[in-house]
Amino acid sequence: MNELNFMDKLLDGVEVEWKALGEVAVYSPTRVDADSLDESTFIGVDNLVANKGGRVNANHLPNTDRLTAYEPGDILIGNIRPYLKKIWRATNSGGCSGDVLAVRIRNENKGFISSEFLYYLLSAESFFSYNMQHAKGAKMPRGDKSAILNYQIPIPCPDNPEKSLEIQAEIVRILDAFTAMTTELTTELTTELTTELSLRKKQYNYYRDQLLSFEEGEVEWKTLGEICDRISSGKNKDKSELGKFPVYGSTGIIGRTDNKVYEIKQILVARVGANAGRVNIASGEYDVSDNTLMLELKDEYNLNFLYYYFVSLNLNRFVKGAGQPLLTAGQLKAMVISVPTPEEQSRIVSILDNFAAITNSISEGLPREIELRQKQYEYYRDLLLSFPRPDNEVAA
Repeated sequence: MNELNFMDKLLDGVEVEWKALGEVAVYSPTRVDADSLDESTFIGVDNLVANKGGRVNANHLPNTDRLTAYEPGDILIGNIRPYLKKIWRATNSGGCSGDVLAVRIRNENKGFISSEFLYYLLSAESFFSYNMQHAKGAKMPRGDKSAILNYQIPIPCPDNPEKSLEIQAEIVRILDAFTAMTTELTTELTTELTTELSLRKKQYNYYRDQLLSFEEGEVEWKTLGEICDRISSGKNKDKSELGKFPVYGSTGIIGRTDNKVYEIKQILVARVGANAGRVNIASGEYDVSDNTLMLELKDEYNLNFLYYYFVSLNLNRFVKGAGQPLLTAGQLKAMVISVPTPEEQSRIVSILDNFAAITNSISEGLPREIELRQKQYEYYRDLLLSFPRPDNEVAA
């Protein structure tokens, strides 16, 4: 799509006037009783979906008496952390929290700007970039309500409202169709790759279980205590979202810390809670939480082989206790496992590494393909909203 040719043809020489959002719209001045709302009519910032995903029903209702009211056609914008790009065009009436801005077209301006067109203008990347530039606060930035009303929006053919609405309607029609097409393609792609991923996982699990099934006499059998130098519990209880080094826990990396404790590659096994028995590998510089056991193997044993072996065993089935499931170091030390020759361990690891790489490539490819479709959609959407500006005017 050629930007200039398309816009020239669509505008057909008509003037484009740039106005501050506040000239054509206001924040909703009306109020609604909170007790008249339910999960489908209350909008808090938490039930607006990031990346222009619209809204979902609320999980909780407000505890205040009166809220800002919104009407069908109002544009609701999440005002906390504008980079999350939370926006929704209302299709019903309701009320919203103070962290949600309800932008409403002025009555006198509804004859020359459509709500659907305004929604697409405020869904553009340029608006969210502008909003972040003017946001206040570091840890929890909030959009500047005054600056938002100064955001410049284009009005085609301002002296001919009928013609202006025709142009807006054509842009909305194309974007609606492109949105629907992108959604359909993404759904088809997700279904296709999810099905392929499921088949690959079944195939991988089958071959893994075959490779790790040994008969008596084929291999040595040893207790885990014999092949480990040490099985011990992590000590970390002080983690946060910040820090130079990762903290490993029952589900993988669960936080950060400024204090590294380990620099060796070792197997981790969750020892308590719903994830007890889950297996991970830690490497680099890190710390380990106190709900996780660490298995430090002797040098002559293949760590990756033991990892695959433990995953195949499903250690969760050895967990004891209902209220507080637990897997102890003593249980692991006493566990008898098969130990093939070092050469056979390496051969099995090589095969399973290849299978895992294929499976992971599909798993990683799904979000990457969806992101690609979204970027393509945003590119063409922005082209359709790229109205010419006067030579001496720059974007706000």
